[in-house]
Amino acid sequence: MSINLQKGQRVDLTKGNTGLNKIRVGLGWDPVQQKSSGGLFGGLFGGSGGSKGANVDCDSSVILLKGDRLAAKEDVIYFGNLKGANGAVVHSGDNLTGAGEGDDEQVVVELKSVPADYNRLVFVVNIYEAAQRKQHFGMIQNAFIRVVNVTTNEELLKYNLTDNYSDQTTLITGEIYRHENEWKFAALGTGTQDNSIGEVVRKYQS
Repeated sequence: MSINLQKGQRVDLTKGNTGLNKIRVGLGWDPVQQKSSGGLFGGLFGGSGGSKGANVDCDSSVILLKGDRLAAKEDVIYFGNLKGANGAVVHSGDNLTGAGEGDDEQVVVELKSVPADYNRLVFVVNIYEAAQRKQHFGMIQNAFIRVVNVTTNEELLKYNLTDNYSDQTTLITGEIYRHENEWKFAALGTGTQDNSIGEVVRKYQS
């Protein structure tokens, strides 16, 4: 049975579940539907009349940390670098719209294959060119992060990010981290005004 998490909660992944190895971390979001009459929002939402979704391009990333710090640029896994940690972490690639049901982007992690010197995997979603496009997460709804057991296709946990993220351009959604030789998940849900994954990454550099 899947666990629905609240902001700040931490749960065990592998403790009591020693067979768990390959997991799929799904991240999802939807554009907020807005009425457009071709006026103030016409250029942003396109067309005239009807209900339109903002064309917001969200990108998911994973920052792999050693001793809570980013050791190399190759440890940032995103649409431009789809594989890391010796192949133990693999990104599904870019989704430009967020349209449709279910996960918009996915990251597969083989927990037992993550080299021992990595202690944290931080999952981030940011809006591409947010400042230039004058976009923020108030234009996004139904954002979530979830963890699925790839072997059984069972959803282990889900965290719906329900805070008001207006004026925020990056979401630190959650993290998977080592604790006494086990893996745990933390629901973070922290919004920031970082305009790119590069700005986020600098906070974790030595």
